[in-house]
Amino acid sequence: MLKSKSGKRLDFWFWVKVAVIGVMLIFLIYPFFTLVSRSFFSPKEAGFTLANYIRFFTKKYYYSTLGHSLFVSITTTLTTLLLGVPMAYLMTRYNIFGKKYIHILIIMCLMSPPFIGAYSWILLFGRAGLVTRMFAAIGITLPAIYGKAGIITVFTFKLFPYVYLYTSGAMGSIDSSLEEAAENLGSSKLRRLLTVTLPVILPSIAAGGIMVFMTSLADFGTPMLIGEGYTVLPVLVYNEYMSEIGGNANLASALSVIVVACSLLVLFVQNRVVARKNYVMTSMRPPKVEELHGGKRFAASFVVWFVTFIGFLPQIVVVVTSFIKCDFTGFKNQFSFDSYTTIAKRLSTNIRNTFTFSTIAIVIIVLLGLLISYIIVRQRGVAGQLMDMLIMFPYVIPGAVLGISLIVAFNKPPVILTGTAFIMIIAFVVRKLPYTVRSGSAFLRQMDPSVEEASINLGVSPMKTFFTVTSRLMAPGILSGAILSWITCINELSSSVMLYGGETSTISVAIYTEVVRNSYGTAAALASILTISTVISLLIFLKVSKGKVSVV
Repeated sequence: MLKSKSGKRLDFWFWVKVAVIGVMLIFLIYPFFTLVSRSFFSPKEAGFTLANYIRFFTKKYYYSTLGHSLFVSITTTLTTLLLGVPMAYLMTRYNIFGKKYIHILIIMCLMSPPFIGAYSWILLFGRAGLVTRMFAAIGITLPAIYGKAGIITVFTFKLFPYVYLYTSGAMGSIDSSLEEAAENLGSSKLRRLLTVTLPVILPSIAAGGIMVFMTSLADFGTPMLIGEGYTVLPVLVYNEYMSEIGGNANLASALSVIVVACSLLVLFVQNRVVARKNYVMTSMRPPKVEELHGGKRFAASFVVWFVTFIGFLPQIVVVVTSFIKCDFTGFKNQFSFDSYTTIAKRLSTNIRNTFTFSTIAIVIIVLLGLLISYIIVRQRGVAGQLMDMLIMFPYVIPGAVLGISLIVAFNKPPVILTGTAFIMIIAFVVRKLPYTVRSGSAFLRQMDPSVEEASINLGVSPMKTFFTVTSRLMAPGILSGAILSWITCINELSSSVMLYGGETSTISVAIYTEVVRNSYGTAAALASILTISTVISLLIFLKVSKGKVSVV
């Protein structure tokens, strides 16, 4: 057994820490710092320069996109709060019809494939959309789904489940004695809600809101499809890097740094606000579900079902339209399997790549998730704290930014990975590992360490104890997180669209390119494959996790 200078044994976990931190430094920290350093250079000027940042903040074409991104993200956060918090209140406090099924459908809204919402709303409310043509036939012109209003609408119904999940979890565990005390003092239900319930669960509401903000700020597909001139930062990053007349990697790097800075600033503000209003309470007496009857129950249930239906509608539309005959002029009034036949012949590589890359990534994610979760919870120390901090970094880095950082880091000798399957898998692992680590860590904190200690005291090595005892006990938690990681892997677009090559394109990338080409039938068929895969995976997750959903 090797020893350190202090005489302490360098055991199995020492080498695990070295290996894991090394992997993080190579594939997360090094690419990001390469991106940052690249932003301070320009092909038009020699040496270190602020030219890219000066160009951004002095040219309206560039700095206006920051205003657009912030406007869309802030407005979306507000609209999802207005939608998600009342939904959570109704679901946790009243006997809504089909509550269990609504909960599953809301989660499915969140886990839907990329930009399906935008694509479906185009099919329904685009210039030649089904609903648009129906109203036009009776002389009514509907407002366009394109532009900032359309982006916000799509984001709202796609992302309100974040607020709902965080808020419903908090409302379901609040100590009912607080509300009863307010009620005994003469407070009405509305006043009690505004002065007691909502302030107590503010940290959870803020957590849901920040997830909405960062997700909408980083989203690429929806603004790209329906923005129509209303350009946001992720789209500008993509356009600058992938420009047909020669991309500017330095400027794209500077834009990426600005996006990350915005995310970090909002995260910092949120943490400060929550820190000032953080309440500790027991959940020994959770609130009772109030029994509504007759018209009141119908009205409350109708509101919940209506919002859920609108959120889930895009996936229904996509599956249905995938079976409608389509040619270059649009959809026809007859059903057909032509779209599926076409993708089987022309886009089978994309389908194979998606599931192959995701499967390999999940194997790596499960192994790393087991090791990192154990180090964070059981091996407390500097290494564990460092890993815990680094593992959350991908939440701050938008997918397109991660894609560009990997390109600028590994697009030159001696290591050239751009366009390879390896770099796609690395992007999947880096982006989706936090789901598994968070789930595994939460599960491990509930486990009694005495079982592991007994094994080691009986002479079993720490390594063997971990793989034969601990890992088996952690399996349910790791598996729950791994399924969520799998769902997000097969649906990943923002980093994949930056990294893919001719032979490494995935289903998400193919959907995007097919929509851009107006090949809506094949896009719908591909999206349906993702939707069905997502639904099956999510049902497995709910069974494994026994209905307990953790977003992070």
